[in-house]
Amino acid sequence: MEPDFYPDDETPADEAVTVNGPFKRITDDLEDLLMVLPPHIRAALESEEEGENLLEVVMDLGRMPEARFLDREVVLSDREVVAADIDSVVGRIGDFNDDNRAGIERTLHRVSAIRNRKCLIVGLTCRVGRAVYGTVDIIRDIIESGRSILLLGKPGIGKTTMLRETARILAERKRVVIVDTSNEIAGDGDIPHPAIGRARRMQVITPALQHAVMIEAVENHMPEVIVIDEIGTELEAAAARTIAERGVQLVGTAHGNTLENVMLNPTLADLVGGIQAVTLSDEVARQRGTQKTVLERKAPPTFDVVIEILDWDRLSIHHDVARAVDSILRGQPIAAEIRYRDEDTGEVLTERAELPVEVTAGPAEPRPAREASPGRTLQRLRVYPFGVSQNRLEQAAHNLNVPVQVVRDLDQASAVLTSRAYYRKRPKALRIAEARGIAVYVLRSNTQLQMEQFLADLYQLEAQPDPVGVALEEAQQAITQVLGGGRSIELAPQNAYVRRLQHQLAEQYHVGSRSRGKEPKRRVKIYAHDEAQRDE
Repeated sequence: MEPDFYPDDETPADEAVTVNGPFKRITDDLEDLLMVLPPHIRAALESEEEGENLLEVVMDLGRMPEARFLDREVVLSDREVVAADIDSVVGRIGDFNDDNRAGIERTLHRVSAIRNRKCLIVGLTCRVGRAVYGTVDIIRDIIESGRSILLLGKPGIGKTTMLRETARILAERKRVVIVDTSNEIAGDGDIPHPAIGRARRMQVITPALQHAVMIEAVENHMPEVIVIDEIGTELEAAAARTIAERGVQLVGTAHGNTLENVMLNPTLADLVGGIQAVTLSDEVARQRGTQKTVLERKAPPTFDVVIEILDWDRLSIHHDVARAVDSILRGQPIAAEIRYRDEDTGEVLTERAELPVEVTAGPAEPRPAREASPGRTLQRLRVYPFGVSQNRLEQAAHNLNVPVQVVRDLDQASAVLTSRAYYRKRPKALRIAEARGIAVYVLRSNTQLQMEQFLADLYQLEAQPDPVGVALEEAQQAITQVLGGGRSIELAPQNAYVRRLQHQLAEQYHVGSRSRGKEPKRRVKIYAHDEAQRDE
């Protein structure tokens, strides 16, 4: 039997199908899918001339069978689907899992079932699975960089296809383990599809155990790369963070089209660091030059890079997820990098994305929360962190755009940063630093907020208004008035993202909130729950 996977320089012409130009090749094992279909449906599909564009075949009890192509839908027969047709297909494929998905052994095809109240199958969606070679050339430099990558995009856009080829390419040089819950990446059966190359595949008994298999893969099989499709629960998000913190490269997909979608999803927000509303004291707010209620990222992102798949050959890339999330929270989103392939030459082109008007709540160009006075040059500071987080210090310096270099040798330091708890113990390193005349700065706590405050005071930065903080402060004041017995209050118009944050703040204080008006003047109304009952 001839293999259905060939290296790029050995693919026979009769086995390769050109897709979207001469720069990709696919193998789809379409004949294997046709063989499980009823004869009259198979004959209708074989007569179609665009088999390479077939997406799926739909069979619903009592309806005509349909074929869905890239740009059209075709009725395959004037004969309604009967129970015998469905039973015929089910008898020729693998077993259905808890997610009502089955496959055909040694192929990438997927068959999904629709059941009635008695758990009997009354509908089938037979989706064509294709191994597409050449999809990740456009981001090969990112894949081979060793950074963790999260792929986003609408269903059917090619996330799993790109994930499969990513696993194959990385497996040429690294130990790669695929956690394959629905057998979409490596196909059905005990022997994985050749399209994943040298990568190993771990199957999951039930989707509810996907997070456990992710951890098991790391603990038992020593992978350098974990590939996971459809991260969708808090347990899976937590498992992904655990994997990333162990130094394993993670490549995965999640539900959502954009980075903002993931940020607003409470279940998946931890993948990009999580979001929390922080209420500052008057003194700290004054020192930071911000409003009392601000939004902050909870932790470093699990994924270093987020890639939004806009189309087969067009991607939007956030190379620094931490910076992108922080900028969005400040109402100053960063334009992502757009990569696309020229249809004629195959050359990969790069450009900057235009910022959407609705999301931008502040200035169009990104800028730090504080800025130095005009004409003043900031002096580079070499800081030796002792008992405080190096990552938080670097992030604080990045947020404020100040020239701070973190050093690991006390001999190279011009300053030492420590916490009050460590300074009270007077350890040897701090005594040596003071004896050498190195400045020792003491923080009240080991938090990024304290570090930003310290750097802002040290460099005498001038405060810049935070538009998101202003909107949340307005909501906070309205909530205080409503809780004190006041009537409902309408806030200033905001974009959809800021309105959602204002609604979340109202929920925390157990008051009612409702959006009113039309864009671009749509705004949030804050009210007491008993007032809403009186209105009703």
